[in-house]
Amino acid sequence: MPRRLAQALALLSTGLLAGAFTYALFSIVPTFKAVPLDVHLQFRTALMHMNGIVMQALMAISLLTCSWLAITLRAPTRWYAVGAGLLALTSLLVTRLGNVPINGRIKTWSASSLPPDHAELLHRWELYHNIRTAAAVAAFVLLIVLVDKTRTIATQMNT
Repeated sequence: MPRRLAQALALLSTGLLAGAFTYALFSIVPTFKAVPLDVHLQFRTALMHMNGIVMQALMAISLLTCSWLAITLRAPTRWYAVGAGLLALTSLLVTRLGNVPINGRIKTWSASSLPPDHAELLHRWELYHNIRTAAAVAAFVLLIVLVDKTRTIATQMNT
């Protein structure tokens, strides 16, 4: 029972994380580029305020549930959960060390007085976002593979 709960919570949290980052990649980031810069900055600042705690908490929950799942499993499936946990950690670290500092700088900008390196910082933010999105999606995929492998192993043991 603890393994099934850990598996369900790991799948749920990594799936939500991957989905949120992927949605941002294909919908929110292009919207930033489609609107005037003053609207972009206002929207981005409001989004940071709303998302800051939620997304970082979701990354931490993904890391914790993947770790819990790894504890409940035996080799070789354990390594899929460990890998998913490391990828969730990657998303968290890239966010904390890459995106968050840039977000802090963006909050101080106004469209009328942008720093000279604003375009490069926005590009770097996108690069970090792409990395954390890829890590979150890969974590989710590893957990899907893990579920398939554990079912296959269970079926083989029952036959």
